[in-house]
Amino acid sequence: MNFSLKEKAKENIIITSHRGAAGGNIPCNTMAAYEIALKQGADMLEVDLNCSVDGKLFLFHPLMESAHLDKLILLNALPMSLIKKLRYVNYDNAPTQFGITTFDDFLEAFKGRCFINIDKFWSNPKKIYEAVKRHGMEDQILVKSSYNKKVVNILTEIATDLPFMPIVRDTHPEHENLLKSGLNYVGVEVLFKDDTAEVASEEFIEKMHRDGILVWANSIIYNYKQQLSGGHSDDTALTVSEDEGWGWLSDRGFDIIQTDWPMMLIDYLKRTDRYYR
Repeated sequence: MNFSLKEKAKENIIITSHRGAAGGNIPCNTMAAYEIALKQGADMLEVDLNCSVDGKLFLFHPLMESAHLDKLILLNALPMSLIKKLRYVNYDNAPTQFGITTFDDFLEAFKGRCFINIDKFWSNPKKIYEAVKRHGMEDQILVKSSYNKKVVNILTEIATDLPFMPIVRDTHPEHENLLKSGLNYVGVEVLFKDDTAEVASEEFIEKMHRDGILVWANSIIYNYKQQLSGGHSDDTALTVSEDEGWGWLSDRGFDIIQTDWPMMLIDYLKRTDRYYR
């Protein structure tokens, strides 16, 4: 597989599976959830990283211990030897057989198989980059962050080769500076409350494409009161109208869509001749 996001985006809309494909007894951010996401056709896996007190990287969303483990603990205060003994709970808070995965095990399992978006990269950038290099997977990785001088300095110092997307809301004033920055600026993740935002416009997306920049949208919902893509969400697609949810994002020209429902999104895009470019 040729790991070039820009080349892949010429073939089809890139589908990112948010924390894997979880449900029933399969918790998110587990090896099982990520394997299922690939079976469902996802092109990219989004992972949350945390770090133990003895400096070991593992997959887990920080501060979600109560929700996913049913325990009032902080994993980053524990050694990896204890973290490995823990098990996730499912949606009914019943214990599951699924444990917490180390970042090294995850990388080795998905080497050469898909794109990987590392969330929480900025919490441990050097450790994460060293692990990625150790596995020889720089071309599979995408990192995203809000744009600021600290981020630019970190990338410039240790990881100019990693594909990078700034996360912006409503406008993208740093676009021209990023083009000149020397970073591997491949795209931009846009957040917008409603369709009138600059970054939601066809003109903005066309400009990004002219400059060789991909545009990422989120159909996921963290909190329904804080829309990430103007209401064109998984919730809208599944409970109101697929066309108003996923169809709108596709027709607007977004190159990457992050979803919690990869199989259903891909099925819709293929049924409506929107998937392939």
